[in-house]
Amino acid sequence: MEVTNQELQDVIKTIAPLNQEAMEKARSRQQSLAKPPGSLGLLEDISIQMAGVTGKVNNHIEKTCVVVMCADNGVVEENVSSAPQSVTLAQTINFTRRLTGVGALSESFGSELLIVDVGINGSIPQNLYTETPFSDTHKIVNRRIAKGTRNLTRENAMTEEQTLRAVEIGLEMAAAVKEKGYDIFGIGEMGIGNTTTSAAVLSALTGESAAKTVGKGGGIVDSSFARKKEIVDEALSRCRGLSPLSVLSRVGGFDLAAMTGAFLGAAVSRLPVVIDGYISAVAALTASRIAPACVSYMFPSHSSYERGYRLAMEGLGLMPYLDLKMRLGEGSGCPLAFKIIEGACGVMNRMATFEEAEINDDYLEEIRRGDCF
Repeated sequence: MEVTNQELQDVIKTIAPLNQEAMEKARSRQQSLAKPPGSLGLLEDISIQMAGVTGKVNNHIEKTCVVVMCADNGVVEENVSSAPQSVTLAQTINFTRRLTGVGALSESFGSELLIVDVGINGSIPQNLYTETPFSDTHKIVNRRIAKGTRNLTRENAMTEEQTLRAVEIGLEMAAAVKEKGYDIFGIGEMGIGNTTTSAAVLSALTGESAAKTVGKGGGIVDSSFARKKEIVDEALSRCRGLSPLSVLSRVGGFDLAAMTGAFLGAAVSRLPVVIDGYISAVAALTASRIAPACVSYMFPSHSSYERGYRLAMEGLGLMPYLDLKMRLGEGSGCPLAFKIIEGACGVMNRMATFEEAEINDDYLEEIRRGDCF
C-alpha cells in the first residue's frame, strides 16, 4: 500500500521537539566539567543536541550505519554528466563489496551500509537482492520504483504516486534503522545525474538561479556545464511557488525523494541523522520544508566542494564540522562525522568535573557570567 499525502502529513505530526529537560541537564554538566567554559566548542553543542534527541545526558555511539539510496535520472539524456548511467549500477554493486569511497570508510570505522535500489536503470543480479532491510548488509534492498526517472526537461520526473512511494521508502528505512538498534545513521546516494536534479530542487526551494546552485559535479566540459545551468533555470521557472513534494515530483529523483523520507523518518523515530554532502544537504533541506522540526535531529558532516552546498546548509541553519574539500557523495562524510559525534559523547561521559578533579573553580565565575566575552 502506497502512502498518501494525508498519511504522510499524519506521520509528520508525530515529530516531537527535542527534550529540553535533558538538554538543560547536559548543558549544566558541560559547565561543570574541568575546562574553561565553551573551550570544546562544537563538541559541547553536539553532546547537548544528542541529549535533546535521545532524552539522555550520557549517550554512546557504538552502532552506526549509512543508508545509501540508489537510482538513475532521466535528465542524463541531456549530456549533463561526465559518467555514463551504467556507473550507477556498477557502483551500487560495488557497495556490497565495500569497494567504494563510503564502503572503504565504513569498513575502516566499523559502520554498516544499508544499500537500497529505489530506481536503478539496470539489472541487479537476483542473488544480490534482499527484500528485508538488514537481513544481509552485503546485499541490496529491492525497492525499485521504476528503471530511473523520466527526463525532467520534457515532462515531470516522477508521478505524484511515485514521489510519495519514494518518500515512504525513506521512512521505512529509517524505521528499520531504529528497529535494529543503531545509535545514529547517515544518508548518502548513488545516481548519475543527481547533481543536476539536486540543483533544480535547490533552486526551486530557494528561488536562487543556477548561478548559485549548479556546479560541475564529477567534472564536465563547458558545453555540458552550460546546458546544466540552462536546465536548472528552466526548472526554477516551472516550479516557482510549488510545494516541496511537487518540486520533487517535477524535477527531483527517486534517490532525492527517498533521502527526504529518511530524514523525516529520523525525526519520527527520534534518531540522530548525519547529512553527507551536496545531494544529502538538498534532501535534508527538502525535508525541513516539509517538516521544520526535523532539522533538530540533523548533524552535518563535511563542507562539500560542490557549488550550492552552502546555500542548502544556510537554509538549514547548520554549519559542517569538517572541510576536507570532498565532493564524492555516497554518504562518504558520514563515517567521519560519526567519530566526531562519538568523541563529543565521550567527553560528556568520561571527562571529570571540577569537583571530581579536586579543582576549585571559583576563578571562572566572571567567565561564566559572560564578563570576559
